[in-house]
Amino acid sequence: MPIAPPSSPKSRLFIAAAVCAALAAMLAWRFWPSAPAAAAAEQAVVPVRAAAAKRESFAVTLKALGTVTPLSYVTLRSRVEGELVEVAFQEGQQVRAGQLLARIDPSTYQVQLAKAEGQQQENLATLDNARRELARYRELKSGHYVSAQDVSNREAQVRQLEGRRRSDQAAVDEARVRLGHTRIVAPVSGRVGLRGIDQGNLVGAGNTAGEAIASIAQTSPISVMFTVAENELPALLEAVRRQPDLPVEAWDREERTRLASGRVASIDNRIDSATGTLRIRAVFDNADAALFPQQFVNVRLSTQRSDAVVIPDAAVQFGAKGNYVFVIGADSKVAIRPLKLGAAQDGRIAVHEGLKPDERVVLEGLDRLREGSAVEVIADAAAGGPAAAARAAGSR
Repeated sequence: MPIAPPSSPKSRLFIAAAVCAALAAMLAWRFWPSAPAAAAAEQAVVPVRAAAAKRESFAVTLKALGTVTPLSYVTLRSRVEGELVEVAFQEGQQVRAGQLLARIDPSTYQVQLAKAEGQQQENLATLDNARRELARYRELKSGHYVSAQDVSNREAQVRQLEGRRRSDQAAVDEARVRLGHTRIVAPVSGRVGLRGIDQGNLVGAGNTAGEAIASIAQTSPISVMFTVAENELPALLEAVRRQPDLPVEAWDREERTRLASGRVASIDNRIDSATGTLRIRAVFDNADAALFPQQFVNVRLSTQRSDAVVIPDAAVQFGAKGNYVFVIGADSKVAIRPLKLGAAQDGRIAVHEGLKPDERVVLEGLDRLREGSAVEVIADAAAGGPAAAARAAGSR
């Protein structure tokens, strides 16, 4: 049987090339889509969620962390020395201005007042006598019975005693003031703190801060101190110019409960260069004592309120040419619409230009859209509602 001659290298190369070509053709037929299929894919309907633009009152609220601060805080100390014989308040009690809070043994100061008054009476009697003598000497001088020098001496004595009368009156007033200091009264209305000294102890004007009798914090009205970043200052100042008594709300730590409503009372005169913030004081009536000194609260104040077209901020996209949204047309196709945006607040954003009320914008399904894409709206969302805010957080 004849043996087949071995194939040449050229023939082997030709066979390998033919096999590769056949394999490539098969793969191309298997995986390369036809032109109609590709066109169909381009025209696939994209399911989306949408929200309608609404014209409504839009308020921009500034938020800050504040500290409740009494308008007045007074530390009660004795201005005279003596035994504390009476404590006339209960710890934590609400007191009125002028109310007696404590009393120091007044006996020593009563004696000093009596002594000063006695000295005053004695010197007044001497002054009266000197005046009568001066009157007689003037009569005698007219008859040339006494010399002019004698009259001058009596006049000098009267002037000396009149000066002593003023000194005696000052001594009496001083003694009366020191006696009055034995009664410690509330200088302001407010809540009394914990007692620092018990009845029976000796007190004096040299007591340290730790030996104060008590303290009073004014709680109605009361203030809240908070800071605003300097970049937010122009909007705040403009709001205060429009409305000097700008409303302020105080909320609890979790921002779930509104504690009180008040107004902006004063703005500091300089920005803290270390923090870049400005201090502001708001005043609250606090008739129900909802705010307590040194309490931390969340502060809210509206710096801007206007009528604007509003959409959920989740619909806004950011591209090389600026901000835009996908607007759903009457033919259920989307168009890219550039926007001029305003302030944002609580998941909503104001649109100054580019959108009309009731036009629908896409919220979800944005990653599959392009100009002219056909869409199917699964559900509309209320602009700025809780559901929209939740979807906005999820889409981000």
